[in-house]
Parts: sequence; structure tokens; C-alpha cells
Amino acid sequence: MAVTFKEKPVTLLGNEVKVGDQAPDFKVLANDMSEVSLADSKGSVRLIAAVPSVDTGVCDAEVRRFNEEASKLDNVKVLTVSVDLPFAQKRWCAAAGIENVQTLSDHRDLSFGKAYGVAIEELRLLARSVFVIDSSDKVTYVEYVDEVTSHPNYEAAIEAAKAAK
Repeated sequence: MAVTFKEKPVTLLGNEVKVGDQAPDFKVLANDMSEVSLADSKGSVRLIAAVPSVDTGVCDAEVRRFNEEASKLDNVKVLTVSVDLPFAQKRWCAAAGIENVQTLSDHRDLSFGKAYGVAIEELRLLARSVFVIDSSDKVTYVEYVDEVTSHPNYEAAIEAAKAAK
């Protein structure tokens, strides 16, 4: 899988996740610095969007779009993971009025980034990607966006989240 950042190839650390895989666990930080893992949302469908930084235009627009869509989804938790510090995520969410998406920080260990094969070695950022995980922790949808600065396929991700059980 080839991914670029501003049209330059980047190296992704970790293993590519595929539809049908058991979702890998991870440990990231919530905005209050508490540890969050995949198991914390077991029993729900999860739509997890990895983004480089909420402080960039495409990421800002993506989180806002998923925040809007999340209010229409039943039994779906929408999580956004970046390497932004939890304090920055909290400030950004407050300023942007984000209430339906939980932002999580992978700055400490790149645990999510490595588990899902989205940690960009050269930049220590996460590659833009979207994963849908069903209530039994099976991966039902995966999109690794070819160019990190491009938007994901929102419609396909939302439909996959609606279809997951």
C-alpha cells in the first residue's frame, strides 16, 4: 500500500489492517489524560478516523463532518485519533463545538498508529484513514487514504458504520 504526504512517499509503521481482521487493541489518551483502549467501547460499532492533526484544514473539516454524521447514527461511537496533545484536542473541540466525536491522542506511544499501520515514520503523524469495527471487534471497513492531505470517502464510511452490527 503506497501512501503519500504532499505527493512524497512516506513509510507507514505497523501492519496493514484488512476487512475481516480482528481489530487490534491500542492504548491512547482521552482529553482528560485517562487511558482509552478498544475494549472501552466493546459492544458498540466504532468508526475510527485517524488524522494527522486537528489543527489543519482537511482534518478540521473531517472531524466536523463526522461529528455531524455521528448525531444520526445509532449505537455507533465515532472516534478521531491523532498525535495532537490531549490539551490541544480539548481546546480544539471546545472551539469547534465537537460533541458527538471523541478525540483521542496517540502522542505517547503511537499505539494506535502502529497497531493499525498508520504511523508515518518520517513525520511522527498518523496517516489519514478510516476503520469501522463491529460490536464483536471485527473490522468491517478500511480506508487508507492514498494522499494524506486528501479527504476520506465519507459516504462509504458512514454506510459501513450503519451496516455494521
